[in-house]
Amino acid sequence: MRQIDLTRFALPAAWATLSALMALTAPAQAADASAWARENHAAMRLIAGSAKPDAKTLHAGIEIKLEPDWHTYWRYPGDSGLPPRFDFSGSQNLAAAKVSYPAPHLYTDATGNILGYKDHVIFPVSVTPKQPGQPVKLQVKIDYAICAKLCVPARGQATLTLSPGASANQATLAAAEAQVPKPVTPAKLGLALKRTSEEQKPAVAVDIAAPQGQPVRLFVEGPSGEWALPVPKEAAGAPAGKRRFSFLLDGLPPGVSPKAPVELTFTVIEGEQAFETKAHLD
Repeated sequence: MRQIDLTRFALPAAWATLSALMALTAPAQAADASAWARENHAAMRLIAGSAKPDAKTLHAGIEIKLEPDWHTYWRYPGDSGLPPRFDFSGSQNLAAAKVSYPAPHLYTDATGNILGYKDHVIFPVSVTPKQPGQPVKLQVKIDYAICAKLCVPARGQATLTLSPGASANQATLAAAEAQVPKPVTPAKLGLALKRTSEEQKPAVAVDIAAPQGQPVRLFVEGPSGEWALPVPKEAAGAPAGKRRFSFLLDGLPPGVSPKAPVELTFTVIEGEQAFETKAHLD
């Protein structure tokens, strides 16, 4: 079962390479991006996408840059770590803000498997105004964790007014949106899953349609953030034309039976493509 090692989150001695981080960031037009909020070994800001005058949804991005060798986390961090938390409560003319997560990378360290991002990441945000056609003053507060040889907490706040018009960051934001796993049906992925043991922590086999020799990653999440399922590993025994992955039903919340039916979320990364689907385990 995954344990969150809070002892790894110690405050660093100093901000040692601020000038190097600043060198990585090019200045942006005021209407297209907020100022950078720097803390510890990372910096964050808001960027705006382009929007038509009659747009019912506006697009923004929460951009994070990290010093070399540092990483931050996906919505499910893996064996240790903390996912980012976003707070938009200080915004004006905001009905809803939905944050999307680009497909994560898999890293390993002394704590085990890590799901997250190194160097740079943009979390796309779909913004719904209360009054369409009027500007949205978008304010976000983010609490996140960053790690290298040690882990430290980071916090940032940024404010940016979103309004119809062109943005110099549109191409950058569109590239980040393209990295978000596309929702598909299990049938589209040729995904099938079944229990392969009836032990206290049952094993689950997941078959997906993918050619041999092509890099494929599979991640699994439970129905809530209280679940901490292990990263599936590729296994033998797949039918022709498919790849098999296996994991144990470990890391369940207290009181949840590992033998009960459950809906699981799977993220499949095939080369440069990423997909997300929900499937029922009987």
